[in-house]
Amino acid sequence: MALEPLYTIQVTCNYCEHSFQTSRVRPSFKKSIRTDTDFCAYYKDENPDFYVVRVCPKCGFSSTENSTERLNESQKKRFEQHIGSRWITRDFGGHRNWEAALETYKLGLLVAQTIGEKERIIASLLHHIAWLYRYKGDEHQEQRFLKYCLESYIKVYELEGVGANNARLLYLIGELNRRTGAFNEAVKWFSRVINDKNIIDAAMIRASREQWGVLREQMLARKLELPQEMNPA
Repeated sequence: MALEPLYTIQVTCNYCEHSFQTSRVRPSFKKSIRTDTDFCAYYKDENPDFYVVRVCPKCGFSSTENSTERLNESQKKRFEQHIGSRWITRDFGGHRNWEAALETYKLGLLVAQTIGEKERIIASLLHHIAWLYRYKGDEHQEQRFLKYCLESYIKVYELEGVGANNARLLYLIGELNRRTGAFNEAVKWFSRVINDKNIIDAAMIRASREQWGVLREQMLARKLELPQEMNPA
């Protein structure tokens, strides 16, 4: 008998400690057919990204496996006041279509912003929402959420600075600037990845060089003035 793409895991809610089931996609079904330059992946079968956010059916607390596990009293109070007290019992435990996936991400984002979650989590949720709109071809909403996401990634950078592991973050800030039309900003961020001697992530350096080339072509095609760094010596 053929394996189903989905399986369920048992999760305990970080807020009310209710135990509930949520679906995941089996690793053998996670092979993407293609991936965009900002890491948005496309799948033939179930999309694993649809199942990232876990929603407690009892209280509505929504989180990912990377979210804060222990809530302090202030966080609990804010969640109960803004979300928990208004929650109408719903279960997202089974198969999720696009609409259900979008609803779980927006719930996850609302919870993360309400409790003051880590900025990296907020940025990731915003990025996934932009991808969901991309799957649907809704360019207006995609651009809107890419811009929110970009602001959030810049906050992450300001909080964490440049470490050896942050080449991917710098690359993403460059790529999202390019995708939202802020070409001169994109040049600056790609340039950091390419020229910073502390960055040794070969894949991100290569990706930054490739997107630098794409960016140059875009700017020439639009007859935009190239910044100094882009002019051959």
